[in-house]
Amino acid sequence: MKTSPSPRPPRPPFDRDAAIQKVRLAEDAWNTRDPARVATGYTPDSVWRNRAEFLAGREWFRSYGNENWEFDANGLMARRIASINDLPIHEADRQYRWPLGRRPDGRPGLSDLGL
Repeated sequence: MKTSPSPRPPRPPFDRDAAIQKVRLAEDAWNTRDPARVATGYTPDSVWRNRAEFLAGREWFRSYGNENWEFDANGLMARRIASINDLPIHEADRQYRWPLGRRPDGRPGLSDLGL
């Protein structure tokens, strides 16, 4: 597996605080919806798919499931195994209602919302 020479802190091994920081950094990148920015957190040979709520046509979906992440020594995601289901939701059931970009500090994540 190829790795990038550019470290992406925090790097493994992760303690609890570093793991939480790593997840938030990944979430922030994904929420830009900019594939080029998201890709900088992954090794060149990894594959990814993400969204918590998204609009397909005129219908909203919430994606949920389990993920296992594996990082290389530089802190880049080398492997991601995900079992994800897409659940159609009504507009009124959306939980995320801020402008495109980073989830505001203090706003609960999906786990905090019991989703």
